[in-house]
Amino acid sequence: MSDLKLQVIPLGGLGEFGMNSMALRCGDDIIVIDAGMMFPDDELMGVDIVIPDFSYLKERAHQVRGLVLTHGHEDHIGGVPFLLNELDIPVYGTPFTLALVERRLDEHDLKGQVDLNPVKPGEKIKLGCFEVEFIHVTHSIVQCVALAITTPLGVVIHTGDFKVDPTPTDNELFDLHRLAEYGQRGVLLLLSDSTNVDRPGYTESERAVVPRFEDLFARSPRRLIVSCFSSSVHRLQMVLDLAHEHGRKVAFLGRSMMTTTEIAHNLGLLRVPDGILLRPQDIMTAAPSKVCVVVSGTQGEPMSALSRVAVDNHKHLSIQQGDTVVLSARIIPGNEKAIYRMINHIARRRADIVYGTMNPPVHVSGHGSAEECRLVLNLVRPKYFVPVHGEYRQMASHAKLAQHLRHSGLQDTFLLETGQTLEIDRDGARKGDKVPVGRICIDSGTVDEVVQDPIIRDRRHLSEDGFVIPILAINKSTGRPEGVPEIVTRGFMSLEEGSALLEEARRTVRKTLEESNPEERSDWGVIQEKIRVDLRRFLSKQTQRRPLIMPVILEI
Repeated sequence: MSDLKLQVIPLGGLGEFGMNSMALRCGDDIIVIDAGMMFPDDELMGVDIVIPDFSYLKERAHQVRGLVLTHGHEDHIGGVPFLLNELDIPVYGTPFTLALVERRLDEHDLKGQVDLNPVKPGEKIKLGCFEVEFIHVTHSIVQCVALAITTPLGVVIHTGDFKVDPTPTDNELFDLHRLAEYGQRGVLLLLSDSTNVDRPGYTESERAVVPRFEDLFARSPRRLIVSCFSSSVHRLQMVLDLAHEHGRKVAFLGRSMMTTTEIAHNLGLLRVPDGILLRPQDIMTAAPSKVCVVVSGTQGEPMSALSRVAVDNHKHLSIQQGDTVVLSARIIPGNEKAIYRMINHIARRRADIVYGTMNPPVHVSGHGSAEECRLVLNLVRPKYFVPVHGEYRQMASHAKLAQHLRHSGLQDTFLLETGQTLEIDRDGARKGDKVPVGRICIDSGTVDEVVQDPIIRDRRHLSEDGFVIPILAINKSTGRPEGVPEIVTRGFMSLEEGSALLEEARRTVRKTLEESNPEERSDWGVIQEKIRVDLRRFLSKQTQRRPLIMPVILEI
């Protein structure tokens, strides 16, 4: 026992938004907490999603005892199919979380091949030397849990994503008592959500949006079109209840919205009043004042239902003057341009648009603000503390928030980033070796889905400088060029402005061929590289640009 060591291994989600995944290792046992994804930034051309590099786990597959999920948001479960495609391990989560995972597994032809184990708050499971208890927390999605993980060295608390909602719409309160009980017994390490720690005070309750929605339902003269995250079951329930109260029928649009509401209803988490549902194909024929449409696509995703509605390209809904459109979701950083472009399209259709910050609000966050983060710290009173889930500035703010516990047992706080491990043993805690981590780019349009870095670089290169294709014919018998080389360009310069330059570029290619010996001209690989180098040097000198050059040789 004296040489026993607990390792905390962040595989994603520390110092960045999304891709949340963490491994705990003790002896020969490893458990994984969440396996999320993130959406790409503008630099990742054509990439659909980004997931963590799970190489560390694949290399130790025989030691991985299971995957434990805190909740069903994509930044926590989006990478699950890719992990389970590599590892045959059991998965544990609440029923709603596993139902969302099962939908993802079905898309990857893994349904029925994975050991999914539903759990409830208060239950405990044993995974190697780890015992995991699930503790109910409140968040913007139903059936969220924190984890109390008992190890041979002590208890580790992982909060998952949370806010402390005193009046949740489903009346399922954050189990602060259980956290306090662990705090009284002694907690070795706390891993706590930092997403909103830089906001002072408390995050408003989910019920805070009710007054604003009541006003919208009462005052909207025509169709009321509400867009929210499909996983926000609390918000969907409120919309259904208010629609029933005001005599409106509800139609759901969008694949994710339809699927999630069906899952939530089947699990008894979403109550649908009798006779309230309206078929999508009946939206435009029903009386506008009696219709409420719930649409997915709050972030302006190009092919989402709301984006198509905004440009009048949806077969079931056309926005008309006097309709009211409500964006009941936060603007995720990086999505601002797409969202405001979508809002502009809606405004052109003379609809009333409700979005952004206002009082009463149409959206409240699912993450705890500074005082809620402080409350969790005070209840748990850990020996060591690691902020998780957020950019570095937010984790740094969270670390500063914990300093008051220095007099109450907190020995040290560690600011980790993805790949930086933490080691704890009988002698204390310290930063350990870094493990190889990274991000895997997934492009569903490619053959093997995984997009390698050279492909991303080529795409970025093309987007910035375009490409140039010199096409030349070489006589197979003599090895001599036939005719004048042709040059095709795209995204480099127009034919009008570049005609003289392209003529000189042709002469450069011709000169390269003439100065090459017969042996070089007979080796396509050698001559292509010589043309590429000479033409790149010429174009760079003339234009200070470096287009992608791809010589094509025709053998005649």
